[in-house]
Amino acid sequence: MIPVFDGHNDFIQRVVAAGENGPRIWLEGDGTGHLDLPRSKAGGLIGGFFAIWIPSLHGPNDEEAVVLMQNPPFAMPLPDEIPHDSALPHAFEQAAALRALERTGTLDVVTSAAGLRRTVAEGRIAAIMHMEGAEAIRDMDALHLWHAAGLRSLGPVWSRPTAYGHGVPFAFPSSPDTGEGLTAAGKALVRECNQLRIMLDLSHLNEAGFDDIAKLSDAPLVASHSCAHAICPSARNLTDRQLRVIADSGGLVGLNYASSFLREDGKRLPLENLDVMLRHLDHLLDILGEDGVALGSDFDGALMPRDLADASALPNLIQTMKNYGYGDDLTRKIASENWIGLLEKTWGG
Repeated sequence: MIPVFDGHNDFIQRVVAAGENGPRIWLEGDGTGHLDLPRSKAGGLIGGFFAIWIPSLHGPNDEEAVVLMQNPPFAMPLPDEIPHDSALPHAFEQAAALRALERTGTLDVVTSAAGLRRTVAEGRIAAIMHMEGAEAIRDMDALHLWHAAGLRSLGPVWSRPTAYGHGVPFAFPSSPDTGEGLTAAGKALVRECNQLRIMLDLSHLNEAGFDDIAKLSDAPLVASHSCAHAICPSARNLTDRQLRVIADSGGLVGLNYASSFLREDGKRLPLENLDVMLRHLDHLLDILGEDGVALGSDFDGALMPRDLADASALPNLIQTMKNYGYGDDLTRKIASENWIGLLEKTWGG
C-alpha cells in the first residue's frame, strides 16, 4: 500500500464536540465523518496537518449556504471577524484535544522532519499542529508561545478577515482577487513565522494577501488544500499565475478533495468519479513539476467525492492515479514524499 501524508483535516472539531469520548472516536470511530484511526490505517494514511479552526456563527456548511452553493453562480459574504478573546479558548481546547490523542500512544504531534520520519517508521500517525486562521494569536509573543506548544504550520486567515489579512469568500465563478492584502500585523507575522520556521499556508488567502506573503517570505510557498482555478473557477482555487509563483519558490500545492472546488460547474454536490481530480493533478504538475504537487484532503471539513468518502477510500485515489498512467515513483511523491520533502526544506532536517 502506498502511504499517504495529508495536507489538511478538520478532525479535531469532532474530538472536541465529543468531549471526554473524543479519544475513543479516534481509536474506534463512531460511524460519522471522514477520519479516525481504523480508517486511517485502512487507507494507508501515515500523517497529516490537524487544523485548529474557530467556527463562525454562519459558514459554508449551513443548510442555507449548502442550497446556495448547489446552484451557481453564488457569492457568499465573508463572515465577521472573530475577536481574539472569543477565539483563544476554542483554540486552546482544540490544541488540548490533539494532545489527548497523542496520549493514546497511536499518534505523535511532530515538530521536526526527523521526528516525523521516526513516528512513521514506528507505525504511529504523524500529526502536525496547524492553525487555520490566526485569530487566537494576539501578538508575536503569543506566536512564540504557540510555537513552544507545538505549532508548526499557520494559515493567517480562513475565509473571513482577521487582524492579519483577508480571506477569500466562497464564490463561483470568481477570481481570488477579492480585497486588500496583509495588514502591518500580518506582515510582521510572516517575518516572525520565517524566523521560527513555522510553515505559512496560503490556502484561503485572497490574491493580494498571497502576493504579500510571496514578496516577504523566505520559505517555499505552500497552499495546503487548494485546486486549479483554470479547471474550477472558484475564488478558493489558485490561478496559473499564483501556481507559477509557488513553483518559482520551490513550494507545493496539496490537492483539495472538496467536490465543489474540483467540479468544473462549481456545484456543492458529490463528485461522481475521480477523473476530474486527475485533470487538476495534471494541471498542477504541468506548472509545479513532480516535486511540487501533493494531497490536502479537507477531511471532516468538506463534501467528499463519492469514491473518496473517507480516509479508508484513499487506495481508490492511488489506484486511479496508477490507472491513469502515473508511475509508482510519481504516485509516491504526490501521496507522501513531496510533503515530507517540503517540511524538511521549511523546518530543516
